[in-house]
Parts: sequence; C-alpha cells; structure tokens
Amino acid sequence: MNHFMSSGCHPLKCYAALYCRRKPKTQRSKRYLESRESKLTENTKTAMFIRGGRTSEVVSQTLKDMYFLKKPDAVMFQKKNIMRPLEDQTSLEFLSDRNDASLFMFGSHQKKRPNNVVIGRFFDFHVLDMVELGIEKYKSMQEFHVGKFSLGSKPCLLFAGEAFENEPEYQRLKNLLIDFFRGPVIENIRLAGLEHVLLFTTLDGKIYLRNYKVQMKKSGSRTPRIELEEIGPSVDFSMRRTRLASDDLYKRARQQPKQAKPKKVKNINRDPFGSKLGRIHMEKQDLDKLQTRKMKGLKRKTSDNTDKKVEAKKVR
Repeated sequence: MNHFMSSGCHPLKCYAALYCRRKPKTQRSKRYLESRESKLTENTKTAMFIRGGRTSEVVSQTLKDMYFLKKPDAVMFQKKNIMRPLEDQTSLEFLSDRNDASLFMFGSHQKKRPNNVVIGRFFDFHVLDMVELGIEKYKSMQEFHVGKFSLGSKPCLLFAGEAFENEPEYQRLKNLLIDFFRGPVIENIRLAGLEHVLLFTTLDGKIYLRNYKVQMKKSGSRTPRIELEEIGPSVDFSMRRTRLASDDLYKRARQQPKQAKPKKVKNINRDPFGSKLGRIHMEKQDLDKLQTRKMKGLKRKTSDNTDKKVEAKKVR
C-alpha cells in the first residue's frame, strides 16, 4: 500500500491499471506475455519470502531457512514491506503479478501475534488460501553441525497425524504444504537422489516441522540400510488464523484442461505406488482340448478306433 501512496495515485486505480494489457511492441515483451498465458503443463511454482515492517530474529532466520529449502524456485525480498495479508491482499497480489510467483511466505512480529508467519498461494494472481502460523519453538539449520543436502534436490514429504486426514483446515494446510515444497514434477528418480525428507506432524493442536538427511549405509545386500539424520530447521508451529477459498473456487483452481488429462485405458489402473495393474478377460476354456502330459495311459482314443474294436469283437 505504501508503494501506491508514494506515487501520489489512488491505490485502486493503480492496481486496476496493472491488468490493462497493451499490445507488445518488442519481441521480448511478446515472448513474456505468451509465457504468462495458460499452459497445458504448469511450470514449477515460485515462492516469495517477504519480511514485514517489524520482524524478530526468529522470524528472519525462519524465512532464510525456508528460502534455502525452496531454492532455486524462490525470491527473497531484502526490503521490509508494511502490509497485513489477512486484512488487505492488494500489495501481495501486485507482487505476485510482478514476480510471476504463485506462493508466498510472509513473516512479522507484533505484540498481539509474536513470531508470526503467513503461508499462502495464488490463483490467477489473486490470493486463494492463507494460513497464519505462530512459531512456538525454533532451531535453525546453523545449530545442527552436520552435512546438508544438495541444493535443489526434491524432498520426500511425509505427513503424520489424524488431523491431516479428518479436519478440513488441516487437510487444506496439508495440500498447501505439498504445493509449497514439492518442487519440480519428475517421472523417474534414482535411489541416491532420495537424500532429503521433510516431516510434518500434528499433535495437540501443534504442527511440528522436522528436516532430515537420508544416509545410505551398507546392509550386506543390494538395498542399502537407511538412517535419518536431523539437519534442521526444527520448528514447532501453532495454527492461528486461516483464510481459505470457497469450495467452488477451490474446485475451479484444481481443474485441468481436457488435453492435459491422460486418456483412460480400459481395464488398466495404478495403485498408490504407481505400479500398473491390468485385468485380462479370457474366454471359457474347453477342457476337452486341454493339453496333458503325453503318456500312453493318458492317450485319448478316437471314436473311429473304438468303433472298429467293437465290430471286431462282434465278429469273433
């Protein structure tokens, strides 16, 4: 909001002018506008990390560590931005459009809400979901004197707790966290690439974030023995306020174009682990034509041979 007021213009008029697109005058601007149009395959989502007008050391370090987990698809704002995301989303939507970002994390510190973090996402450059979390306990990555994971590695996300399955707010939070930390979409992964685990646990109204590095050790077989080593950050969150999209808007945001949907193949489906399962329909088998072991005692006699033997017995 301060950005708009400093220019001497009315904030609503300036914000509306952002969407009055002109025809591109150069090839560079034409390619940029074409890249912003709807695509069949969605790009990897970029996250913005924003500091409020007043932040504590805990909030600042949390934003830095989360920025490191999200790299390289992340933008860290160095300057302070005075805004209140849950009361007014105008400035956030402006920054989203300007940076082509679909996710954000905003940190602030107030007497009423100390060590406050807001996680959210956008749909069509408008705020879709926002969840406000309070930092109860924090331990940064620098306090863990162990090896770190490779930059840009895709994490393995684990969720534990009945709240993630039963309560609507926690279900939406789980979906938001998956959207935030999942990284690029890949089809195949090698075993050595599984080196980073993010664990989210809910218990007694708290949300516990733990970060682990996967260590593969010798086991005497082809499959290595897996051990988890905590590398931080370690954060205990408490849920405060939420601003979730309506069911209709949420359903519209999840729609996929018909061209992107995989064609359904009859009698073939996949289990939760991605294995392909098929159903085969066979005709009724004729047991008279069943091939058995070729033994003299099991050899079938034709009807002609039996008739000749019967006639020979009558002649005698």
